[in-house]
Amino acid sequence: MVVCGDDGLAHRLAAELRGVYEEQVTLVVPPTERTVRPPVVGRARAVSAALLDRVVSAAVSRAAGTAAPVSPSEPAGGQRTLEAVEATEAVLAEAGVERAAALALVYDDDETNIRAALTARRLNPRLRLVLRLYNRRLGQHIEELLDQAAALVDAGYSGGEASTTVLSDADTAAPALAATAVAGTTRVVQTDGLLLRAVERPPPEPGETGDPGRATLALLSATGSDPAFADGSEASGEQGPLLLPDAAAVREAAASGRRGSVVLEQVAYSAGPALPAGRGVGVVAPFVSLFSRRLRWSLAGLVGCVFALAVALWLATGIHPLGALYLTLLDLFAINDPAVGATTERQVLQLLSGLVGLLLLPVLLAAVLEALGTFRGAGALRRPPRGLGGHVVLLGLGKIGTRVLTRLRELNIPVVCVEAGPEARGLAVARRLRVPVVLGDVTQEGVLEAAKIHRAHALLAVTSSDTTNLEAALYARSLRPDLRVVLRLYDDDFATAVYRTLRAAHPQALTRSRSVSHLAAPSFAGAMMGRQILGAIPVERRVLLFAALDVGGHAQLEGKTVGEAFRAGYWRVLALDAGTVRRRGGEETPGESGLVWDLPDTYVLRGEDRVVLAATRRGLAELLRRRRRGGAGA
Repeated sequence: MVVCGDDGLAHRLAAELRGVYEEQVTLVVPPTERTVRPPVVGRARAVSAALLDRVVSAAVSRAAGTAAPVSPSEPAGGQRTLEAVEATEAVLAEAGVERAAALALVYDDDETNIRAALTARRLNPRLRLVLRLYNRRLGQHIEELLDQAAALVDAGYSGGEASTTVLSDADTAAPALAATAVAGTTRVVQTDGLLLRAVERPPPEPGETGDPGRATLALLSATGSDPAFADGSEASGEQGPLLLPDAAAVREAAASGRRGSVVLEQVAYSAGPALPAGRGVGVVAPFVSLFSRRLRWSLAGLVGCVFALAVALWLATGIHPLGALYLTLLDLFAINDPAVGATTERQVLQLLSGLVGLLLLPVLLAAVLEALGTFRGAGALRRPPRGLGGHVVLLGLGKIGTRVLTRLRELNIPVVCVEAGPEARGLAVARRLRVPVVLGDVTQEGVLEAAKIHRAHALLAVTSSDTTNLEAALYARSLRPDLRVVLRLYDDDFATAVYRTLRAAHPQALTRSRSVSHLAAPSFAGAMMGRQILGAIPVERRVLLFAALDVGGHAQLEGKTVGEAFRAGYWRVLALDAGTVRRRGGEETPGESGLVWDLPDTYVLRGEDRVVLAATRRGLAELLRRRRRGGAGA
């Protein structure tokens, strides 16, 4: 496996492949990354420091383009690190791309990843490519282009499963961050036309029973205090979250009433995630927002006065109602038709109409000026309105913040954004969605106050700086001790220390820390192993994956019933995608193309079936690792 990147995702992905899948990894990073302590997972945690010193085998510069050769006798699960400014053709060749099974390009820049992918495809047409791209629309085209290039270069290419996979860490992490910030929201995985929806349920009341027809994906931590101070991580022990529990554990949790649960609510086909709207969409404000509320009431009052004068003229003179309205308007606009020789009532009404006409002039002028100002400022950023409350304050409108903002607005949750840079990519999205934005450094006094933090429901700090997120959270807690706080932090040890400190200082307030690379790395690793990873949902500090795979070739699934194939803590079959549905007696009947997600435990999985399953990182690794080793032995 070859991993190329320039930020924390590359290190975490390499650690995931090495520690969970026990793969031999070549990591290509810029020279400055040697000073960064990489994240570690699983069994690699105890030896991470020594391993990092041992595996740095060469320094590859863009000018020289040389490095030490790859040792074929290196043990599985090891890591070799190359230092290069960019993944050029010489660097990819030295990394062993021509002999590699998969290549992950996870640079922060989309163009860099695309350029390296085209080069790698030319070096090895059969190479499995995993790209990190923020632009969804471009990613769809690049995926098709790279597969077509493989077919043209290699006549024997058959388009194997997941030959080219384009993923976005922002799309993977945004639903999890949004759900963490808002209590009671559902957790949704939506990709490639498939929708999986899970809902978090509180601990049952005494005597209450859960819905037996729904699959329990996880049981939450037994205690809110979490004695391991790990916020539901793998270090929480028996009191921590249980992923994919068996029926006995679910019954025990229901009897104790101490554990919440994450329950599968729906598996279905959908239209897929909506792509961003084109330019100009949403720039013109709706008509009702052209005028202020006070001006609209003034216009309504004047219209009422006109109709009242017309009715009075009709009653006083007995002329037709339309004629009375016409004469009233003539008087109102001071058109020369004096009521000389008319009755006293008609003359008084004409004077009153003229007076109303004088009052109408400034109102009309104000309406014109206000409408012009609204059109001119339609593309400008909105300010937080007065009286706003119960909203989410979102710090940072970069790649992650933009996706989180879109997700929150899809849930109809009011948001106020805070961004320091006037050129941030998310400002255009905020403008299109008409979301209030405060421009300013969040570490400066008065910025959070301008975002109405004292009346907010939650603070979601997702800037790229850990210290900025922490400083904003501490300052917000000084203003609102009971504020719900969600932090985006890269380093796990730092996140645990922050969580412990904030929880001890504010035991009644909810505090969560999330790492984007921690949420995204399992999906990237699964794609490198050749599986279609549909998505991931966080369960406290652990991750549950959803994958689609063919039953054939997996001894743990093929020929077994759904109940027998279930392995607690590892994997669970959720749905079946097949053209035939068999009855319990064994007779086959044609079925409509679609998903069957209420499978009975007695249904026997066949080799031609394709299933959607939920799996832990270890479970998915065991499925893939056993299949690969079995194929190699055969």
